[in-house]
Amino acid sequence: MRTLKFKIFRFNPRIDKKATFDNYEIEESDSMTLFIALNKIRETLSKDLSYDFVCRAGICGSCGMMVNGKPQLACKTLTGAYENGEITLAPMPTFEIIKDLSVNTGKWMNGMSKKVESWVHTNEKTDISRLEKRVSQDVSNEVFELDRCIECGICLASCGTKIMRDDFIGAVGLNRVTRFHTDPHDERSLEDYYELVGDDNGIFGCMSLMGCEDNCPKNLPLQTKIAYMRRKLVSV
Repeated sequence: MRTLKFKIFRFNPRIDKKATFDNYEIEESDSMTLFIALNKIRETLSKDLSYDFVCRAGICGSCGMMVNGKPQLACKTLTGAYENGEITLAPMPTFEIIKDLSVNTGKWMNGMSKKVESWVHTNEKTDISRLEKRVSQDVSNEVFELDRCIECGICLASCGTKIMRDDFIGAVGLNRVTRFHTDPHDERSLEDYYELVGDDNGIFGCMSLMGCEDNCPKNLPLQTKIAYMRRKLVSV
């Protein structure tokens, strides 16, 4: 059993004028995750500590935060991975801070979804009494692979372009565009997609630094898909 030393970002934008880092020490338990550690800190040391969680299984994407300078999901990160037992936690950059480690990813994702028109565009009338148009298994698998994104925001917190350019839609937005381009139910042309993301805040803003793919908790092929869409749109 060892003692873990936490340095945690504290800031409530409604009442605080500046942020601080507060120190906490707890005893480590077997197979402890950062989520479990944060619960222990809140239960025993700081009852007003704020952070987000829902599923606790790496599915919802709510608990993204900066861990020793790297964006990660708290529920999937083991404290045992830090040999010296010293862990600094901070909110992910690029998002609006709600309080402490909690940021408003939902507000950003909603705006991004509207910007890239994240729904199937078709002129066909929907008839719920009939089955959808069939697609091949290979195409279905490719769409499903892109749909595995949990919108945790880690790709944005890892992105140099996003940190410098607030309007950049990032890998999550470009992944969404690729998902609908791949879906044969969507009838949009490459020209239509170019109008949505064919600028420096879209497909041509990515500097291919690989931060998004290197840190994606679902191991999505983000850079491969961004490069694919860039090749498609550069010819428009």
